[in-house]
Amino acid sequence: MSVHVRTFAAAGAPAVSRTFRLRFGSLAILAELALLSGCTWFSPDAGMGVVTTVALQELNKDAAAIRSPEEAEAAGATVRHLLGRTLTADAAVQIALLNNRGLQAAYDELAIADAERVGQSLPPNPTFSWRRIQAGAALESELQLVTNLIALATLPARSEIAAQRFHQAQLRAAEETLRVAHEARRAFYRAVAARELVHFVTESQSAAEAATKLAARLGETGAMNKLDQAREQVFYADVTAQLATARQREASEREALIRAMGLSGASLNFKLPNALPAVPRRLQTWAATETDAVARRVDLQIARVELDVLAKSYGLTQASRFINILDAGYADKLEKRVDERNLMRGFDIRLQIPIFDFGEVRVRQAEATYMQVVNRLLELAVNARSEARDAYRIYRSTYDIAGHYQREVLPLRKIISDETLLRYNAMLIDVFSLLAEARQRIAATITAIEAKRDFWLATVDLKAAIAGGGRSGNRYERANPMAVSGGDAGGR
Repeated sequence: MSVHVRTFAAAGAPAVSRTFRLRFGSLAILAELALLSGCTWFSPDAGMGVVTTVALQELNKDAAAIRSPEEAEAAGATVRHLLGRTLTADAAVQIALLNNRGLQAAYDELAIADAERVGQSLPPNPTFSWRRIQAGAALESELQLVTNLIALATLPARSEIAAQRFHQAQLRAAEETLRVAHEARRAFYRAVAARELVHFVTESQSAAEAATKLAARLGETGAMNKLDQAREQVFYADVTAQLATARQREASEREALIRAMGLSGASLNFKLPNALPAVPRRLQTWAATETDAVARRVDLQIARVELDVLAKSYGLTQASRFINILDAGYADKLEKRVDERNLMRGFDIRLQIPIFDFGEVRVRQAEATYMQVVNRLLELAVNARSEARDAYRIYRSTYDIAGHYQREVLPLRKIISDETLLRYNAMLIDVFSLLAEARQRIAATITAIEAKRDFWLATVDLKAAIAGGGRSGNRYERANPMAVSGGDAGGR
């Protein structure tokens, strides 16, 4: 719908310089309609309020959009301070929230959404045109002012929808914040676990190397046969290969952590702890896991807002289903000749008659789209409840497994290893029994480290299943690069 204000002047008099002063009552109407938009302007924080609230509640961390040199310097100082000490999981998350460029790009997208919200909440700009044509003694002047009345009439509804779309963008930025934080924490646990494995296999290699040298000296004296010497040597070769694989994995996991934190240059020389923290003594209980997931999941909140937006859009579609193009407005036509002046007033109306399309197509599309989003929201809620149950089940099981290795398996393995060594020194058992026990001890320790890593990864996935941000795509894999070779252990 448009308003047209036209003024025509035709004169048969000679062309002379004249000034036409026209007053349009419709301009006052347009000004009053423009007030329907209210005082909508850009958010002072570009929409970061929701993001910072979610980061504080779910992560207990600060999230900030870096948009000025001063903010960049403050964030850089915080990052350097955290990197100056031995890195922790919490420090890795905070560094990622301040330094990850992909996350900052998501915050820039939020600023773009804020600008779109303001643009959708403003009334349409009127179009002004003036045409002046002189042909000989005749002078014709046309003045046109056009604005969209339907856009003005639906401005409150469109402003409300734009505000909800902006809220969706805020929630998406918050979800991206959670995802980056969870990935940084996962990368930290994997990197530290890989480092712990390297330290353990390095110690095992040193012991195997000493045993191999001793076997070689005993072989020179004839106290050890070639078969036992070969067993000592292959054990050392196996551990050496395992160490090379462990170092390769450690480097890859460290690089994944570097990417998650967005580091480069001189910041790469940060220090990681040598081992993962021990499994806590008490299990974290979550009485209402499913309820919390449905209430707190950010992706569910986004889907709910989408449903509200479509509901309002559907109502707007029904209200304007018969209105396609209606041009109406005030028109002035001024004719001026040498000896007379004639002003005519009237309206110019153009209406598209809905003969073939009565708006039913748009209504059916809106209904189908609305029900599609309803079903997807219900599916998302079902999946969220299932993921929360599954995450808590894995959290419980990994806690039990890691605790079992920490309290039972490793202490027993140490006792067996010590007793086996005593019997070997007393010449009660041969070297084969000692090597077999060493292999089993290495395998048990590696499994214990992996179980501890899986537990800490499960804690991250549980938080992600309840608050949002995505779960690990390859969690709890037993991709053990140091599966101990059996060699010829089955011999004899």
